[in-house]
Amino acid sequence: MTRALTDHSTTAATEDDTPPAVRLDHVHKSFGRPGATQPVLDDITLDVRPGEFVCLLGASGCGKSTLLNLVAGLDRPTSGTIEVPGGRPALMFQEHALFPWLTAGRNVELALRLRGVPRQERRPEAERLLELVRLGGAYGKRVHELSGGMRQRVALARALAQDSKLLLMDEPFAALDAITRDVLHHELTRIWSEARLSVLFVTHNVREAVRLGQRVVLLSSRPGRVAREWAVGIPQPRRIEDAAVADLSVEITEELRGEIRRHGQH
Repeated sequence: MTRALTDHSTTAATEDDTPPAVRLDHVHKSFGRPGATQPVLDDITLDVRPGEFVCLLGASGCGKSTLLNLVAGLDRPTSGTIEVPGGRPALMFQEHALFPWLTAGRNVELALRLRGVPRQERRPEAERLLELVRLGGAYGKRVHELSGGMRQRVALARALAQDSKLLLMDEPFAALDAITRDVLHHELTRIWSEARLSVLFVTHNVREAVRLGQRVVLLSSRPGRVAREWAVGIPQPRRIEDAAVADLSVEITEELRGEIRRHGQH
């Protein structure tokens, strides 16, 4: 039911001439001053196809969030190129980053205002997006009135308000309890399918990656390199406790442990 991909060049090419949602070509990133730089990412070549859900996995400190920031345009690579043909992507962080003095609806409207949506259209669109994330009727609620899962739903609605076909997610469910996280996994896959989004999702949770992704990309320990990829052939909807999800998770976990051991030997 799964197929491991070890030839990275095969994943960089699409089956037709449709441009990828994002393309990274030999991307390097280092931090520090001249003569004392620390490489974080090394020679990353990766495509995300239109409508594809890709999970980026790796040990803490391997450069996952750095890669996401580069794709988002929050930083620039030291060398190599990054192409996002559809324009600026939407970005969702681990923390909801909602403004506590605004209601749920107003937080979503803020993204609409920055996008240039006329004032009279903002509230109906914010209400539509809250309905999409199953928060109908929550427009007037303050942030302190919302549970952790509800706050992340508002953050997702705000990201969707940016009207980008590429959604970048940096461990958005890491701080949630297991049941809430499972519910939001289901909602995210539903929205991804309905909105036909391309998603690049960063996580350190192997089962989460297999539960969500069509493809799982494993980064080596620092500097981060593409160590291995898996195409996930398990039909959606999936559950995190499904046997096929568990089996592939075991295989990927072993690879991840191997990367950590190799890093520890240097």
